[in-house]
Amino acid sequence: MDSLAFAVAVLLLALVIAALLRRRHELRSYRDNLAERTVARERGSHRARLQHPKIDLRNCIGCGACVRACPEDGVLALSFGQAVVVHGARCVGHGLCAAACPTEAIALTLGDLKERRDLPAIDEGLEAVGEPGLFLAGEITGFALVRTAVQHGVTVAREVARRCAEEPTPDPEVLDLLVVGLGPAGLSCLLGAREADLHCMGIDQAEEVGGTVAAYPRRKLVMTQPMDLPLHGRLKRLEYQKEELVGIWQGLVKKHRLPVQPATTFEGLEHHGDGTFTVTTSRGTLRARNVCLALGRRGSPRKLGVPGENLPKVAYSLLDAESYRGRRILVVGGGDSAIEAALALAEQEGNEVTLSYRQAAFSRLKARNESRIEDAVAQGHVRVLYRSTVREITAATVQLACKGHTGGAAVADGDDGGGGGVATAVDTLEIENDEVFVFAGGVPPFPLLEAAGVSFDPELRPAERVETDSGSGLLAALIGTVVGLLGLWLARELFADYYDLPAGMRASSEWHAWLRPQSFVGLTTGLAAAFLLVANLAYLLRRSLRLGRRLPGTLKTWMNVHVATGLAACLFAAFHSGFQMRNGAGGHALLAMIIVVAAGIVGRWFYAFVPRVQNGRQQNLEELQTQVAAIAGEWDEHGRGFGARVRQLVDRLVDSMQLGSGFFARVFGLLSSQMRLRRELRRLRVVGRAEGIPESEIANLTTLAQRSHRLALQLVHFEDVRGLLSTWRWIHRWLAILLTLLTVVHVVTAFRYGNIGGPR
Repeated sequence: MDSLAFAVAVLLLALVIAALLRRRHELRSYRDNLAERTVARERGSHRARLQHPKIDLRNCIGCGACVRACPEDGVLALSFGQAVVVHGARCVGHGLCAAACPTEAIALTLGDLKERRDLPAIDEGLEAVGEPGLFLAGEITGFALVRTAVQHGVTVAREVARRCAEEPTPDPEVLDLLVVGLGPAGLSCLLGAREADLHCMGIDQAEEVGGTVAAYPRRKLVMTQPMDLPLHGRLKRLEYQKEELVGIWQGLVKKHRLPVQPATTFEGLEHHGDGTFTVTTSRGTLRARNVCLALGRRGSPRKLGVPGENLPKVAYSLLDAESYRGRRILVVGGGDSAIEAALALAEQEGNEVTLSYRQAAFSRLKARNESRIEDAVAQGHVRVLYRSTVREITAATVQLACKGHTGGAAVADGDDGGGGGVATAVDTLEIENDEVFVFAGGVPPFPLLEAAGVSFDPELRPAERVETDSGSGLLAALIGTVVGLLGLWLARELFADYYDLPAGMRASSEWHAWLRPQSFVGLTTGLAAAFLLVANLAYLLRRSLRLGRRLPGTLKTWMNVHVATGLAACLFAAFHSGFQMRNGAGGHALLAMIIVVAAGIVGRWFYAFVPRVQNGRQQNLEELQTQVAAIAGEWDEHGRGFGARVRQLVDRLVDSMQLGSGFFARVFGLLSSQMRLRRELRRLRVVGRAEGIPESEIANLTTLAQRSHRLALQLVHFEDVRGLLSTWRWIHRWLAILLTLLTVVHVVTAFRYGNIGGPR
């Protein structure tokens, strides 16, 4: 028996050490992620160009499934137990993070659209605001993922089919649907229209279908997700080479004899009063009831505006890197397309590749491209000229302007001017050159779209749905607990003659046979407590990566049940024990249950100090600073006298507060700061009344002081407050595990050795 006890003690000690080591690793990881987030902000890569994941921290459980699912390294990370966006610019909209999240806490969004004037005003059905029958789909809407573009095309086709079924087109010369652009969105729209037997046509300025994908370099991998194409079925793979995907589309065009007109440029459209459109193209005019513009965002390649850029050696895309060998090549640009082109060209025999980028560092690259270009520079395969711009292109040279230095010839760090490395120099640099590839982006077709009636006014976009935080459900659970406590108190008072007796004298009471833990009533309440504990632990299933999405109900509902069942289990266990804490597994289990419930209540108080906004998610520092600025504006209204004294008090309390680095130090810091604030405000209320200040102004200033104190506390000790909540979650979790083990031991012991139901 002693050996068994020793083995159990050693095992428990080992588990505790393992838990502490794991916790230390988690905290170190959180600090590293925060540091990387700071780097991302400094480089400007924390904001996405278009799409990025939006995390609702009200539902995030910190499981890390989104981090593991994202194929782009560094977009997401865990910080103090919840997911955060680190390098938002690396997000390309795969949506795998949202699919992997068991609590549906992630959604892809275009972010804050209030000031964006590069996105069209469309409704949820992709129809241009104020232009019935004119639809937009694909990359032009801000979503660049192939799967999303396909979904857009199908959505438009189905909506047009529905309208045409309700009101058929009377004129056979008028198309039901004209699709402009035959990329992923346009082709899927055309396929959907043919599937619905619509009178349709598709046009594109390129010679072949495929849009932007067709212009990718040879054998470039196109990241997709499993998706359904009309008239074809499901594409199950996650990756396709550019040639494979374009081949599928071309095969569908031939198989279903889709009415397409390549090499046809869209020049504009006119909307008539009868609801039809006249579309002007380079091949004449077309009439249609509905038009889907799937033009993409790149439009025409952006020119450099320098002498010599019209020379034959200057290109704005790279289709086949293997065609270039033994060449001196300059690649202009710092995006993923430029990096991929430079790397592909550097792999060809005899090429000398130089990359010119106007910024001081790359900021919006995919993680794998950033790693590859760093390796290529280190190995001397690619030479990078940061903070440089092209000044002039000649038949044999390129002249570059390099910022940051005053003169001399540009040389690479640790290099003699040839080979690889990172150039740091100079005012002017001339390099010998055979080929120039410019990847400066494209000129979006916005003027053409505006002339067609598409608006880019942010005021016309549908307002974003804001989910109001209706509360955590804790109030309802607490009301139920109060009712339960009242019932428990009444039961104890009803049998006070029995429960007031010492444990050794209860056997002489007439109520002992009914109320002792082994009686029918006592056993029923004990089993009810055990059942409620199991129901309480079912919350873990909702958090499971495999089962979470299969179970009904939201995480918030399950959390409410988790709170309610925990409180109810504690009440039933207290009744089962006869309101006595005995020295045994049962008494220890009851004590652990009380501690866990109390920790949960305290944790909800901690949670109140974590910055939150209306939709329930935790705030970031920028939002806090905005609120602090607003508070400062309100203080200015009370700029003298009593208001100034209240503000000075708040500033002094915040400056003098130290939360410390440990859990208990942080708890003590929060409690003491609240107590000091209340004490000082009570004193100032007395002073204000003595000075004859109106009670309404005193109340307003007191409320303002409380808001200001909390915001300042959150701003100054932002990560400390979040760390406090994270540590509490960790402690609460291990206390719950201890409670479960003690309960199991108590139940097994009771059934094995107890005299259940019999006399005592």
